[in-house]
Amino acid sequence: MDGVDLTVDVGERVAVVGASGAGKSTLLAVANGSVPATAGTVEVLGADPGALSGRALRQLRARVGTVHQHLELVGQLRVVHNVNAGRLATWPAWRAAVSLLRPQGLPEVLAALTEVELADRVWERTDRLSGGQRQRVAVARVLVQRPELVLADEPASALDPVLADRTMALLAGTGSTLVASLHDPALALRHCTRVVGLAAGRVVLDSPTAVLSLADLTAFYRR
Repeated sequence: MDGVDLTVDVGERVAVVGASGAGKSTLLAVANGSVPATAGTVEVLGADPGALSGRALRQLRARVGTVHQHLELVGQLRVVHNVNAGRLATWPAWRAAVSLLRPQGLPEVLAALTEVELADRVWERTDRLSGGQRQRVAVARVLVQRPELVLADEPASALDPVLADRTMALLAGTGSTLVASLHDPALALRHCTRVVGLAAGRVVLDSPTAVLSLADLTAFYRR
């Protein structure tokens, strides 16, 4: 990041676009607290994630749902457990332990998996799924979490165009504030209210989608 000054208001749906290496994943990692900022200030839902630890950090993370680029799923666990991981920050330790033996909140898990068209895989080991299926499990994990803020790093990169569109519609329809890094300009224009373009770690484009066209975003990538 290089001099990024960015404010996202409650309820906005922001697409972060840019070429590979532009800084999209780093921006999201700083926002969810997994990468500390080395300069400047960061405020997420009224708190600086880099300044929190212990219970305070867990409480913030319960309010922020992340679809990681590398998904962060446990392959040896069944799908139900990976989806339920979205609620671990709000569960006491005893409930998390019990859930590994007898999954808790199964109706909510099945509802989320139905949304991503994977209800029939609820008991399957996650490492036996395809890349696109695992990506949808990661989205279902955020759906059961019901966070105030969703940070999604290429949430549809492994999906065909139809599933990618449905997945972005799900994330955009949660009612949460959404910040998603995307490579597909069409998805950004259809499902987001604002586009922020990065190049070499700097914000070089910040515009409402209502005044952008596909040609505009194509020209941005060419530049």
